[in-house]
Amino acid sequence: MTSPASPKPEVVTRFAPSPTGYLHIGGARTALFNYLYAKRYNGKFLVRVEDTDRERSTDEAVKAIFDGLSWLELFADEEPVFQFSRAERHREVANQLLETGHAYRDFLSAEETGALRDAAKAAGRTFESPWRDREPTVDDLSKPHTVRFRRPVDTGVVVDDAVQGSVRWESSSLDDLVILRSDGAPTYNLAVVVDDHDMGVTHVIRGDDHLNNAARQSLIYDALGWTRPTFAHIPLIHGPDGAKLSKRHGAQAVHEYAEMGYLPEAMRNYLARLGWAHGDDELFSDAQAQAWFDLSGVGKAPARLDFDKLAHVNSHWIRLAEDDRLAKLTLDVHLARGHELGPNDEALLLRAMPFVKDRAKTTLELADQTAFVLKPRPIAIDEKGLGLLAGESGERIGRLRDRLALFASWDVFALEAELKVFAEDEGVGFGKIGPATRAALTGGAVSPDIAKTLAALGREIALGRLDDALQQTK
Repeated sequence: MTSPASPKPEVVTRFAPSPTGYLHIGGARTALFNYLYAKRYNGKFLVRVEDTDRERSTDEAVKAIFDGLSWLELFADEEPVFQFSRAERHREVANQLLETGHAYRDFLSAEETGALRDAAKAAGRTFESPWRDREPTVDDLSKPHTVRFRRPVDTGVVVDDAVQGSVRWESSSLDDLVILRSDGAPTYNLAVVVDDHDMGVTHVIRGDDHLNNAARQSLIYDALGWTRPTFAHIPLIHGPDGAKLSKRHGAQAVHEYAEMGYLPEAMRNYLARLGWAHGDDELFSDAQAQAWFDLSGVGKAPARLDFDKLAHVNSHWIRLAEDDRLAKLTLDVHLARGHELGPNDEALLLRAMPFVKDRAKTTLELADQTAFVLKPRPIAIDEKGLGLLAGESGERIGRLRDRLALFASWDVFALEAELKVFAEDEGVGFGKIGPATRAALTGGAVSPDIAKTLAALGREIALGRLDDALQQTK
């Protein structure tokens, strides 16, 4: 009789940024992949701040990281863990490795280590401390020293990576890494292993620049008798030219994309497709991404940032967004540009939003295209506009104004029909009416077609602007 199989552990992923700067777009994608994988398998997504580098870690950077995650709506399922606060636990495990012979104390000075490392490099061999096989005396133990992990010799380290496949290193190519510095501070590779184990992390999804760390960390797992997590090392994001992403390619920080007018759902959609694919699907919802995402869909080649494709994705989500939300975002852009806004301006933007959202790729463009509704009366009309409103053309606009004043419905479709009938009654093409009407209504600012411009402005404002324009031509 066979015993029932043990249930698989709950999937637990983590995003572990170092708080030394802003949230990079590459880090944002790593967070997203971890989030999606956890949601795909009804698991947990955790955040750990790796702040052991006290000189470079700052409160401002911590805030920037969490602000970026919040904007992307990637929320952890538990309170974040701060690695520095767990230093005693890391030292406890280092002592455990010492007791089992998997680590040793190294009393070399920094200068001695550097000299021996240079000599080993010149000889084409891996650096190895002479303290690896030397027992310290009681007097030695009172001196400053580091603690090094004792790697196994003459063996291979194999990591079955969920993205890169089976990767092998020879132990002879790895040195005995320091796990405790001379001041007792734990180092990265030890802290990561201990924290991932204690947090129950089952899948370590991170950039492939950490692939070599997987070899070292796997040896520490094995030495402690702990089960290794599944490693998945994803290729980095490159610029449009195929080179590693840098400042010359444009925005790198998540907050910059927010400031450039991209919606968070568009960024999630776009970032998910940077290095992962589900067939030919380009536009998909959060629910679809969570249902579809799997590591088998992650490619091995670096993804290239494509701003044109991002703009296309963003325009799609702008079209689907609620008008009141877009009005608030657009109002924020106007405020950031230093515009003095009135108490009714959000309502004006809301009324205009259905007529401009289909033409915008970003909320910055929404602000450009709604500036005409916020102009105070009387709006300034330039010399060209005044020329369009002179003579017979101005008289025709006067007749249009009187006709619109009698018009019962201010629905955009009814306005389109009325404008067409008016042009027919005047015996001219609409090209003889449109430019002068736009000059009167907007002062020449960017706006949608005339019927939509009238509908966006509303009856009272539209008629008032026509009156003001006609008055200026007298």
